[in-house]
Amino acid sequence: MNFDLSGKIAVVSASSGGIGFAIASGLARAGADTVINGRTAEAVECAVAKLRKEAPGASLKGVAGDLGSAAGVAAFTEAVPRADILVNNLGVFGPGTLFSATDDDWERYFQINVMSGVRLTRAYLQGMMERRWGRVVFMSSESGLNIPPDMLPYAFSKTAQLGIARGIAKQAAGTGVTVNAVLPGPTLSDGARAMMADKAASEGKTVEQALNEFVMATRGSSIIQRAAKVEEVANMVLYACSVEASATTGAALRVDGGIVESIG
Repeated sequence: MNFDLSGKIAVVSASSGGIGFAIASGLARAGADTVINGRTAEAVECAVAKLRKEAPGASLKGVAGDLGSAAGVAAFTEAVPRADILVNNLGVFGPGTLFSATDDDWERYFQINVMSGVRLTRAYLQGMMERRWGRVVFMSSESGLNIPPDMLPYAFSKTAQLGIARGIAKQAAGTGVTVNAVLPGPTLSDGARAMMADKAASEGKTVEQALNEFVMATRGSSIIQRAAKVEEVANMVLYACSVEASATTGAALRVDGGIVESIG
């Protein structure tokens, strides 16, 4: 299926690399005027230049800024006052149990993973509803359902995104705006590659091999029995952002490779 998003303005937070970049690439190739975001101007400029080479003729804009704070979101939305498509991709992950995680750790996950999407959606949703068309996607995780106790603050933030997306979808009922959450499993993202780099090097393996072994060791229910590629996750997001996805809203769309033991 070829998606046509010509004339739509798409914002993807944290899109200078990894899953975010793959999503931005898909939206740009589908014709959307795509805004690339990253924390530094250098990262954004590199991402825009890379995507221009991969997709000549794509309509791209780069806006640097840390969207993990209210001030950062305010500055960003002043520079980009309208969005027809919003992908709340910004997020951090890492270990932390009930006993090891501090109050500051919990607050950091909440502000970056949860409130960044809340603030951006608040800024853009009203305009989408008035124009009677829009797409909002929250990038959650299978960890939001399959809670790992050794990553509890992270998992909490991903579960929160599911509830928020469902509630906002109901608020936008009947307006032509859809709101969904996408739940990737372990993915060959930049962050995952960095996390596995030392382990892979010490064992004489590629990062992909090491991550696939990690998936089977910690997520043995995986049906694909490997980590997903960033493009595989981006494909689901691209569908959720498409005109064709007009009846898909309030949903938790899993791209977890079958990890979550549920047929629902």
